[in-house]
Amino acid sequence: MQARLIDGKAIAAAVREQVATQAAGFRAQTGIIPHLAAVLVGRDPASSVYVKNKRLACDKAGLSSSLDELPAETTQTELLAVVRRLNADPGVHGILVQLPLPPQIETQAVLDAVNPIKDVDCFHPENVGRMVQGRPRFLPCTPHGVQHLLHAAGVETAGAHVVVLGRSEIVGKPMALLLMQKGPGANATVTICHSQTRNLTAVMRTADILIAAIGRAGFVTADAVKPGAVVIDVGTNRVGDKLVGDVDFAGVSQVAAAMTPVPGGVGPMTIAMLLKNTLEAARLQAKVGGHFNFSSSQS
Repeated sequence: MQARLIDGKAIAAAVREQVATQAAGFRAQTGIIPHLAAVLVGRDPASSVYVKNKRLACDKAGLSSSLDELPAETTQTELLAVVRRLNADPGVHGILVQLPLPPQIETQAVLDAVNPIKDVDCFHPENVGRMVQGRPRFLPCTPHGVQHLLHAAGVETAGAHVVVLGRSEIVGKPMALLLMQKGPGANATVTICHSQTRNLTAVMRTADILIAAIGRAGFVTADAVKPGAVVIDVGTNRVGDKLVGDVDFAGVSQVAAAMTPVPGGVGPMTIAMLLKNTLEAARLQAKVGGHFNFSSSQS
């Protein structure tokens, strides 16, 4: 059996086209162009590429974007001042602080400083809490992208056993939360696996849908996949000059019913969902005149 490939590029292109159409309508109605402001600290090559791709995607979808590039020695106080300036700017609708940050900066303090109404990455605790309660303002970009991939590929999640490999705040935890909620593309029974999980391979083999997000190249091998399972590879790892996922593609493709490639799977969906969140942020801010205080930031 050769696994069916789930084409993230094609599915993401459809999302971006929808965002472009809706953004054009929003601009015609309000005169507002949704604006994403990115902040990049240091010269990490991968981060620079990610930010460049996000800005190009904004341009293609009819959104505007800007970039604050700061040196690697930037202090936490200086970075927080930039975030406060962007929070106060009514022309900025979404704020993206590119991770990772240099070691002298406390990442959570910076993410907490972003106004929740502009938190298009859905990292602020207020937005995370709303998601947990099933009444989200925004959905985190990568997990939402995975959920959309599954739906667009016709993968039934209701009643399925989903195993999420990884418990990060960016992918693992929110991925589990989204899939266990009530509603379309959810209603799954979810197990999260991590470094302390006993009999890890045996647990992974129980999955109808296996989502790998641990950042270890080729970690998921064919013997860890139930025949006929759907495998979603969130990993992005550099091996020499190649970009590979957390899944051993050659082996798993002989066992799984469907799977995503790396590159060309989840990655394009993350950017597409960021555009979607930026448009939604602009819509929310237009309802209340643009300025938001933290004490009155409920939508």
